[in-house]
Amino acid sequence: MTDLENPLKPLELRLLSGDRQALAEAFSQCRDRLLKMVELRLDRRLAVRLAPADILQEAYIDAEERLPHFLSRERMPLYLWLRLITGQRLAEVHRRHLGAQARNAALEISLQARAPSVSSICLAEHLLGRFTTPSQAAMRLEAAADLERALNGLDPIDREILSLRHFEELSNQEVALSLGLKAATASKRYVRALARLRQALEKAPGDSE
Repeated sequence: MTDLENPLKPLELRLLSGDRQALAEAFSQCRDRLLKMVELRLDRRLAVRLAPADILQEAYIDAEERLPHFLSRERMPLYLWLRLITGQRLAEVHRRHLGAQARNAALEISLQARAPSVSSICLAEHLLGRFTTPSQAAMRLEAAADLERALNGLDPIDREILSLRHFEELSNQEVALSLGLKAATASKRYVRALARLRQALEKAPGDSE
């Protein structure tokens, strides 16, 4: 990642020089992106009683405590490190409230991504939130079921790449770094997953109205 692609680079340099206030500024700049990540990945069973903003507050405390690790090791870009810390906090919240239920096949990708993966149900709801209107509620339910089946048919990593690129708005290079893939591989998998979902969306009722 070049400096031009990393707007947090000045804050990273301040952190390296010992200016801990730069962490608060960086977290503030990244707050909206991190909040979107938490909202997308928070288990639906917890969404009614846990506020994503509270999870971010816990994540910031984690980041303060673990800042020496960020400064002393070979570093990833600052945003990806903050996202990693937030994802680990979210995974801990899931374990705390859901226990063994938080570990299932749908979340296995989290071992690599270090955060709960996006469920097909949640991803389908976000996709349809963009492509339907409130007046299409009945059609939306039917389309959601079709999309959920299509998403379940994707490889978990492809589904994860789709959520990272399409909703968290990570660059292809950030996705590759997050998942330990080559940039070319991440790009190809994203294009493939998006093509499959576009086919599913074309079949969803009510999109053309």
